[in-house]
Amino acid sequence: MDELINADFDRRVVLATNDLPWSPSPQAGVERRFLDRIGGEIARATSVVRYAPNSVFPAHSHALGEEFVVLEGVFSDEHGDYPKGTYVRNPPGSLHSPRTAPGCTILVKLRQMPSSENRRVVVDTTTVAWERSNIDGHQSQLLYASPETGERVTLERLAARATLPRTKCDGGEEIFLLTGTLADDYGHYGAGTWIRSPVGSHSQFSSQEGALFWAKRGHLLPGS
Repeated sequence: MDELINADFDRRVVLATNDLPWSPSPQAGVERRFLDRIGGEIARATSVVRYAPNSVFPAHSHALGEEFVVLEGVFSDEHGDYPKGTYVRNPPGSLHSPRTAPGCTILVKLRQMPSSENRRVVVDTTTVAWERSNIDGHQSQLLYASPETGERVTLERLAARATLPRTKCDGGEEIFLLTGTLADDYGHYGAGTWIRSPVGSHSQFSSQEGALFWAKRGHLLPGS
């Protein structure tokens, strides 16, 4: 039976993920916090996943792709080791066998790529240069961009007392706050907050103490 969690993508969602309960997965040592979900164990899903030290997950494929950011620890598979700050896209049809020695926590999105995507992406954000924008106190790293779908994924840094201009989320927007604080017209948010804004909404963030956040935009259009 399909499980529906925050499955209405026309609604804005804000979750303090650090306060959510952990749910066990079918694999011992692996737990999840569900952010959105449509489906059963095979689902279109966004989750925070925690691997205990020395845990493994059986080999499996990703029919519609997998995208993740390593939040803590080191995630590993047969292709390499990915420490905190690594961004990975495994395209549709890819196969791997996850494991970790020290344990890790990742933000992961499953089954949310077009079948035409065929390029694997791995970015160690700790070694990539920051690009200054034309907004005072704002820098970013481009992690992925698709001319085909309009999707754009970035890591962004906002200095203390900086404000981003109000923008329209033509293709929707997703924010995961890694460190610091953010504020908008609706409230104030601490590290671990996940914000999903629907297509056509408006967004304007500021930060009193500075912020580091992962952002994904242009991916929530109907049919995405």
